[in-house]
Amino acid sequence: MTDIKPSASSDDCAGCTLHNRRDFLLDALRAGAAALAAIGMAPAGADALPLRWISAIAAKGGERTYPIPAADGVQIDKDNEVILARAGKSVYAFALACPHQNTALKWDAGNNRFQCPKHKSKYRPDGTFIEGRATRSMDRYAVRLVDTSVAVDVDKLYQEDTDLAQWQHAVVTLP
Repeated sequence: MTDIKPSASSDDCAGCTLHNRRDFLLDALRAGAAALAAIGMAPAGADALPLRWISAIAAKGGERTYPIPAADGVQIDKDNEVILARAGKSVYAFALACPHQNTALKWDAGNNRFQCPKHKSKYRPDGTFIEGRATRSMDRYAVRLVDTSVAVDVDKLYQEDTDLAQWQHAVVTLP
């Protein structure tokens, strides 16, 4: 997998506040905490936030293994640039980068969607493109169910516009 770097190009990026992925992810975490506090549900700890940091529990070659998320929500493994998302009985693994210009995506818990903070492209929890400058849905990694875990093959990344069949099947359906 190649290094993902934000684009430093073009006049259409004037006014963007992109510094780095960590800043955006921390902003998303803070925004989630602020939103919960605003409605009187201040989190008791990091587990109460709509976005959690995770690490793979096992790695073998290009495959990373994660526990099945217990509830709907988004978890990010920043070391492997993987977003693990659960929506109902479906679990997806996405590339952290927006397919438009490789900016780190953030989770907008209030609107139950992903959003690119740079150019405002929006995506459903299953990664499907809603609106914005991007021209395709979020890129999905190949996933499979292994006992009580989800195995993510970080060497197999599918794009909706070029690998539609693989992209559609890159989901784990829970019993």
